[in-house]
Amino acid sequence: MSDDMLDYEQARAELVSVVEKLEVGGASLEESLALWERGERLADLCQSKLDGARERLAKAQDIEA
Repeated sequence: MSDDMLDYEQARAELVSVVEKLEVGGASLEESLALWERGERLADLCQSKLDGARERLAKAQDIEA
């Protein structure tokens, strides 16, 4: 599944998994770097989805006011 297809909950769950793998250790340097980069992409995706939700909420509140 491409990142564009992930919803917030899926991206966050995968990010938690990546962090857990990094915390456990035991991965090679290359694997750790790949996990770190994946985590960065997932964190950016989560932030983007949160920002979008905040924007939608702000617009909805403006409409109601």
